[in-house]
Amino acid sequence: MGLRLPHYGHIFEYWPDVDFFEIISENFLGATGLPLARLHRILDRYRVVLHGVSLSIASTDPLDYDYLRQLKSLVRLTKAPYFTDHLCWTSAQGAHYHELLPLPFTEENARFIAKKAEIVQDYIDAPFGLENLSSYVAFADSEMNEWEFFNTVVRLSGCHYMLDINNVYVSSVNHDFAPTQYIDSLDFSRVLQCHIAGHTRNEDGTILDTHDQPIIDPVWKLYEYAWGRGGGFPTLLERDGNIPPFPEAHAEAMQAREFQIKAGHAAS
Repeated sequence: MGLRLPHYGHIFEYWPDVDFFEIISENFLGATGLPLARLHRILDRYRVVLHGVSLSIASTDPLDYDYLRQLKSLVRLTKAPYFTDHLCWTSAQGAHYHELLPLPFTEENARFIAKKAEIVQDYIDAPFGLENLSSYVAFADSEMNEWEFFNTVVRLSGCHYMLDINNVYVSSVNHDFAPTQYIDSLDFSRVLQCHIAGHTRNEDGTILDTHDQPIIDPVWKLYEYAWGRGGGFPTLLERDGNIPPFPEAHAEAMQAREFQIKAGHAAS
């Protein structure tokens, strides 16, 4: 599960059965005082992995080594087996936009990002997973589709997939492609982890990756399909808005095991 502030009270009182927590890296970079004390309490009981939102791997700006030094320290502190961030840009010319922004799917961009990702993975000295975005626009300059681009970056960089199942579904609806085609293209030996989440549907039929609603059945079915193709990857529930009480969120996360079992039966 994602470690979220409204759940701290329940966690520290009941110490629920959770395989691992994912923290937002930026919430704990250089942390001191109460945030650091809380993190240490979590680390005493649970495994923790890191998920970043501001690496901006696709930006034309150079890599921020001050950020990377802090990230490396956090990886060491948490003993995280891997770290992840998004296949996007969030900053340009020193300005941070606090959004996960897309880019054209070109060979040049794939090679540019792959080189930076390779450097990041080597510098942090831990497996690095790149997450696919939810998509709302397409670029006339694109030379390939999204999964071809994703696969190219992972292959050239030697990094890994952070596979967001909900984002695949969101993009498939918004751009009218079969989500199973996306899943079928992936090398599941390089999937570090997957995300499952809810989204919001607009009146015009487009959907937004909002993480503030329960997971819908088609997303669960796509998760089951992915598990059938290459199951065994860690699975994490993302909930960032309308956060329910911990027992309710935990129960939703635990539904993943039901679909894992179904996929296992289907495979046999």
